[in-house]
Amino acid sequence: MNPPVQSAPWKVYGQTLHSRFFIGSARYPSPQVLHDAIVASGAEVVTVGLKRSLAAGGDNGFVCQVRAALRERGGHLLPNTAGCHSAREAVTLAQMARELYDTAWIKLEVIGDEHTLQPDPWETAAAAETLVKLGFSVFPYCTDDLVSCRRLLDAGCELLMPWGAPIGSGQGLINPSALRTLRERLPGVPLIVDAGLGAPSHAAQALELGIDGVLLNSAVALAGDPVRMAAAFGHAVAAGRLGYEAGVMARQEMAVASTPVGGRPFLIG
Repeated sequence: MNPPVQSAPWKVYGQTLHSRFFIGSARYPSPQVLHDAIVASGAEVVTVGLKRSLAAGGDNGFVCQVRAALRERGGHLLPNTAGCHSAREAVTLAQMARELYDTAWIKLEVIGDEHTLQPDPWETAAAAETLVKLGFSVFPYCTDDLVSCRRLLDAGCELLMPWGAPIGSGQGLINPSALRTLRERLPGVPLIVDAGLGAPSHAAQALELGIDGVLLNSAVALAGDPVRMAAAFGHAVAAGRLGYEAGVMARQEMAVASTPVGGRPFLIG
């Protein structure tokens, strides 16, 4: 299985990356499948839920496979605060993650609604401000609301992770217009769509809009063949970015002949 074509290097918190695909590590059928999926995806950043890891007894087989795959690729571990419902809880968990995994990178999640798993904008901003002061590189999970996103940037975040759809729903980009607005109004800010993608085409669509990367978990982990699906997403992300860089043609309201013949002589029969 050929690895995905890599786009031009880009930087996240001063670290150079070649892949624009961030992959999660939960719900895989086995540690070996997780390892193989990470390798097939071409991803250089893998998220790990600290609460889940602790509940399973600490540095279990899944985390060991994540570390092994990252060592092979020279990648980065991105612990997350999934399961937190307050800024205080998220800050405490982030500090534990830094001690356990020896990284200042933290994916900040503070959930405000159990049904949609939508992030709490106020608690997320409060946690982000505290974590930045503590020296963390914060990757905030947020909605696609422009004002909330600006508040996170004001708190010191250098990138944003707006959702595509509710976590684990597989719906794809439910509001591409809002994501397009974020891209237009926040030029130069790395944007990584996080949550809700279900098919490789969803990832390609996000990258074609100018989004810098995607993070997903369930779409790969719950696929019939997670390793092949990881590779599919890797190729889709690369294709979407190449399409954006090449310049997607403007949409037209009516048909435009691809081979105009008006004013030119031609023969029939």
